[in-house]
Parts: sequence; C-alpha cells; structure tokens
Amino acid sequence: MRYIRYAILGAIAIALVSVSLANRSLVELKLLPEALAELIGYNLRIELPLFAIVLGGIAAGLVIGFIIEWLREHKHRREADQKTREARKLSREVARLKKQKNEGKDEVLALLDEAS
Repeated sequence: MRYIRYAILGAIAIALVSVSLANRSLVELKLLPEALAELIGYNLRIELPLFAIVLGGIAAGLVIGFIIEWLREHKHRREADQKTREARKLSREVARLKKQKNEGKDEVLALLDEAS
C-alpha cells in the first residue's frame, strides 16, 4: 500500500509540475474592480504567474476548510475530554472504595476479593 501511495503522490507531483510549466505567463491580480478603484483612488495590483494563483487558491481553500472543520469538531473534542476526566475520576473512586473495603483484611484475601 505504501508504494501505491507513493506512486499516486508522484503522479500528482508530475501533474502539478507540468501544469506549472505550461502556465508560467504573468497575470495581473487586482484587489478591486476598476469602477470601485476609481472611486477610492487606489487599487492594489500584483503580477504573478498563473500557476501560482491557481495553486495558491487551492492551498488557501484547503487551509480554510481545515480550520472550519477543526472549529466544527470543537464540541466533540470537548465532550470527549469531559468523558475522559469523568472516567479518571470514577476510576480513582473505585480504587479508593476497594482500598476502604479491604482495609484491615489479610492481603491475600483482599487480592482474591478484588479478582472476583
């Protein structure tokens, strides 16, 4: 399975390099439409290769998606954390009650009592 994964990642890498080499021409990227830029009097412009814009858009989409998913799963992580704390508390309580129950008994009898 590892080799299949490496083969797929290699094919994706070759495709990305191929697309990048084919789309090296510069493209002007503007922050605002022309009409709105005339009203404000300023428009941020930058020239980048087309592949950088496409790959940057894909990367930004992935990052935004990961952040949204992480925020959405917050309630599940919080609930799991609460359940873990509750389980630890109950485990400590059971150990304390067993110790209290077996106090003053012979050690062998206490071990046999815990096993059953």
